[in-house]
Amino acid sequence: MAAADSLPHDRGFKLWSAAEGPSRLLLASIDRWTSAVLADDGIDMPVMSNDKQVTAQIIARESGVVSGTAAVDHMLHIWAGNLSVSWSSNDGRQMNAGDEIAQIKGPREAVLIMERSILNVLGFLSGITTEAKKWSTVAPKQIACTRKTTWGLLDKWAVFLGGGLTHRLSKNDALMIKENDLATIHPDLDANSSRIAKFLGEVDFLQCGAFLEIEVRAEKEAIVAAFTWSERRMKEDLPKLVIMLDNFSPERCKTVVDDLNEMGLREHVWVEASGGITLSSLEEWRQCGVDVLSTSEINRGTKPLDLSMLIIDN
Repeated sequence: MAAADSLPHDRGFKLWSAAEGPSRLLLASIDRWTSAVLADDGIDMPVMSNDKQVTAQIIARESGVVSGTAAVDHMLHIWAGNLSVSWSSNDGRQMNAGDEIAQIKGPREAVLIMERSILNVLGFLSGITTEAKKWSTVAPKQIACTRKTTWGLLDKWAVFLGGGLTHRLSKNDALMIKENDLATIHPDLDANSSRIAKFLGEVDFLQCGAFLEIEVRAEKEAIVAAFTWSERRMKEDLPKLVIMLDNFSPERCKTVVDDLNEMGLREHVWVEASGGITLSSLEEWRQCGVDVLSTSEINRGTKPLDLSMLIIDN
């Protein structure tokens, strides 16, 4: 990894901190997604019950990393205020098969109504965090998720808790320019490299959000982007440009990084690789010289963590 200072892809602080917990931005996302989960389970109003009090225990049936406790807390506060939760494992904590995650106390009917939604939220998010932990252990501070998500910011939060990078949190959080964007911005130019040079020479960085990223599909495009941006940085106080190598192999990525180093352009850019990255090939990717490896493999289609809930006192 070539990074010497903070990567712009590290946006998790906008969602969560160990001291403060979920931010307003994350809480708004939690509210939207948990409301949808409950609505699909036929729950469209707060659960009210004066039934017999019971205690239920949530148990991990396999090892992994817990995440989603803050989401469950928020969901129960809004939708089942007569249930109380005592957590044995907090968000981001490693657990083993058989460990207790929480105890839930309250009316029997409310516990049973909320059971499946609680386990769905916890299992889904813990599964992502557990997977992200595997990836970030191999390539720490280098793995980022993408905007290909299932539950939006909740996916990104879960990746962050597993040690991964969030990348941009929304389309407007940072500006990413792809081939289709360039084709519509500069339809008068035929070559994509010419479009890249013109765009980067004119773009107002103050309108780009947290960072500016440009997708390239050929080695020449990467060189043109880095050269154009280096010339602007020599005249203006601008941060590094992110160049995303789309569907390059590790070997092609290494060639681009080596060329940028030889030309004295590497210091002006972050280099990101995306496409075809798998956990089994991660070590090869990690050593190709790029700063960031972005993939949706760490959050989309990951296996939920196997959890169960048992009533232990009734």
